Amino acid sequence: MKEISILWVDDEIDLLKPHLIFLQEKGYNVKSCNNAPDALDMVKSMHFDLVFLDENMPGMSGLEALGEIKSIDSALPVVMITKSEEEDIMDEAIGKQISDYLIKPVNPKQILIAIKKNVDKKRLVSEKTTQAYQSRFGQLGMEINDCRDFEDWMKLYRKLVFWELELANIEDSGMDEVLRMQKTEANNLFARFIKKNYLSWLNPDEKNKPLLSTNIFREKVYPLLDKGQKVALILIDNLRYDQWQTLYPVISNYFVLEDDAMYYSILPTATQYARNAMFSGLMPLDIQTRHPKHWINEDEESSKNLHEKDFIGFQLKRHYKDYDYHYEKINNEKMGAKILENIKSLLDVPLNVFVYNFVDMLSHARTESDMIRDLATDESAYRSLTLSWFEHSMLLELIKKLAENNVKLIITTDHGSIRVQNPIKVIGDRQTNTNLRYKQGKNLNYNPKDVFEVTDPRKALLPQVNVSSSYIFASGEDFLAYPNNFNYYSSYYKNTFQHGGISLEEVIIPLVTLSPRKN
Repeated sequence: MKEISILWVDDEIDLLKPHLIFLQEKGYNVKSCNNAPDALDMVKSMHFDLVFLDENMPGMSGLEALGEIKSIDSALPVVMITKSEEEDIMDEAIGKQISDYLIKPVNPKQILIAIKKNVDKKRLVSEKTTQAYQSRFGQLGMEINDCRDFEDWMKLYRKLVFWELELANIEDSGMDEVLRMQKTEANNLFARFIKKNYLSWLNPDEKNKPLLSTNIFREKVYPLLDKGQKVALILIDNLRYDQWQTLYPVISNYFVLEDDAMYYSILPTATQYARNAMFSGLMPLDIQTRHPKHWINEDEESSKNLHEKDFIGFQLKRHYKDYDYHYEKINNEKMGAKILENIKSLLDVPLNVFVYNFVDMLSHARTESDMIRDLATDESAYRSLTLSWFEHSMLLELIKKLAENNVKLIITTDHGSIRVQNPIKVIGDRQTNTNLRYKQGKNLNYNPKDVFEVTDPRKALLPQVNVSSSYIFASGEDFLAYPNNFNYYSSYYKNTFQHGGISLEEVIIPLVTLSPRKN
């Protein structure tokens, strides 16, 4: 552990020698002075990890010195020590960004606590978190192998994300790589589970199955509308559960979590299929059959999500829900600002559905842009970029407005994504789609052991463009690449975030209901 340097500034420093000796015996490097100007010179010329600063000194006061210290080193923690308990002094000190304050007379225990809170905290948290994960490692491994049904996998995925977020906040201990290995193992077993059970879930008579994309409105939206509540459903395209966990602390300032649910995206875990299934309440084959003019096949040039508003209307009508609704897709901040301008008229209708594409756009930009790839090097950085966008977005402003107007909020997504690593060779004809996590086409050539194959699309309730059309899905961290220029494309797409296939990150996704926080 590196030596911690402390500066103690007090005009009666001689009376504090027992405290200074106590800290030196504890292994801290302690410097002292009895006035603010000398303290400022010392802060300029030496490195300190913490400053204890007396508030009431002759000449330049502690509060004045605090501002000067922060102008020299804004990140340097300062603990104010004062005889006064007057509220205005405390407010001013806190406003100038003190890290803590102590009331005289101070005792050694208080000093140690202040040091540990403000200097040693990161190290202590790192050590405790690492120890906690190490103690849970074996149990977590057993739970991975013991998953038997869809609920087990949801519980396990929550735990894996919990540890991923915990370990992301500590100094490098190697534990994040150990967890990554556990996630890889979990995804391999999850893919086997999906291959074994997915098709049976599509049987309407099957009882033991998870909530799927097609039933989101029926299970989560309609019950709220039927109670007379105004509902806003915000779909953030391509939002993973770990990203949702990163956003929630900000949203919790305005909304209280009522139902922290998750659901399983249908396959392919891609917008064309999963989101259309959610808004229509139908599987893709049923959409194609019932609404042929509204289903766009893979080989057609048109956008695959032109009819989302219509699909919501079709579903409401099919379930005899006579509710007015508004739908809006937001692709940029200008469109987001327009929503805020019209918020009063929008809130006149019972149901508002907003689709925000930023996270999906970020995912694609990361693949295509070296700069974005450098900014989002891994999952932790990807979460950080998502949070940074959200904190400065019109979406957050919309959420604030919804809270002010007592609107029930549902936040969800259509699918997640996974950072891919391993190229798998597949051969297809010119009409085969370009997605890296699933392929749909005729005469596909691949190793069946590498993929989940659906040779009869009708069994998966997927459109069949040609008689010989089939679907294959990559799992884990695999991605599908053509043999032509295999090495180039493998290198280009390796370490990018993709969706469409089978992984915990793509399939098990957030579906949360929130109530406005009472003021």
